[in-house]
Amino acid sequence: MSSLNLDDFTDLIERPDGGIRRDAEARRERQIVPPGSLGRLDDLGEWLAAAQSAVPVRPVERPRVVLFAGDHGIAELGVSARPAGGAGELVREVLEGGRPVSVLARRLGVPVRIVDMALDCDPESLPEDVVRHRVRRGSGRIDVEDALTLEEAEAAFRAGVAVADEEADSGTDLVVLGDVSVGGTTAAGVLVAALCGVDASVVTGRGGLAIDDLAWMRKCAAIRDALRRARPVLGDQLQLLATVGGADLTAMTGFLLQSAVRKLPVVLDGVVTAACALVGQRIAFRAPDWWLAAHDSGEPGQAKALDRMALEPLLTHGVTVGEGAGGLLALPLVQAAAALAAELPEKPKESEAPEEPEAAGEPDVSEAPAEQ
Repeated sequence: MSSLNLDDFTDLIERPDGGIRRDAEARRERQIVPPGSLGRLDDLGEWLAAAQSAVPVRPVERPRVVLFAGDHGIAELGVSARPAGGAGELVREVLEGGRPVSVLARRLGVPVRIVDMALDCDPESLPEDVVRHRVRRGSGRIDVEDALTLEEAEAAFRAGVAVADEEADSGTDLVVLGDVSVGGTTAAGVLVAALCGVDASVVTGRGGLAIDDLAWMRKCAAIRDALRRARPVLGDQLQLLATVGGADLTAMTGFLLQSAVRKLPVVLDGVVTAACALVGQRIAFRAPDWWLAAHDSGEPGQAKALDRMALEPLLTHGVTVGEGAGGLLALPLVQAAAALAAELPEKPKESEAPEEPEAAGEPDVSEAPAEQ
């Protein structure tokens, strides 16, 4: 039995301040540009104000990309265009500045943090600050075995909580959350299908490198087989993550929930983060109020998860590369919304109309002397 009580998050997580949001809406109505004319940017500014408990909203000045990394045993079945165990190489490319997230982060001036939870590589091949939270080397093949033991799942979840605390304590004011994985979208599909009660074919997408039809059929079969193992443990979210999730997905779920506890807004990247958020919603129903969906990647599992959480993506660019790249594309919109909400001037108050002088009255003819 795990000593981790996930029910505590239901009590610990509060909604963003509704009174502050109403104040932000009232301020928006007083600004020179008519309410609604900025579209989603109006909603974003008010969401940020409520999350920050501040009117006017403060600028987003210290964002950070946080990427959880791991290899998944299910990749051995050829469900990904990348070779099984290849996530470690992706992590090295991110660190060396050669991945899309690296380019975008460099351009936007946003630091990138990578947290290795279950990479299938020698830990000495990566920096210590990347590997220090690792739970195991690769997660299990979820169609035939558990991804993790329950003890490993608890350790991974607690690692995600610890990373959220570290970010909140360091002054990070918004997180773009993503994953670096091989096989991660397959595990995510299982979680979404299990929690939404749908068949494997409904959530099976093409992944980051657009697998061919044969690989798609293998992936669909793998999700179907893992789904049979997931359904009996749907009532226990930690056991669900241990059974068909993986160390990186479990850590992301812990990170999302603790970020909500710490009132730290999070931008969700793709299908993997959406699946973890869906698990988080099952644990604490108020938690999604702290999360923002960055973009629609075109992955059916992501669309299903976001719809269940009533989160509407900001962008629709079909970015499937993962690694937080789609989340970073949405960051300038969030920052623009904060700037507009805070800096647009208010309409001048209508000055009171001056009192009209009394009109000169007509002479009272009744008192005028009679004309001779």
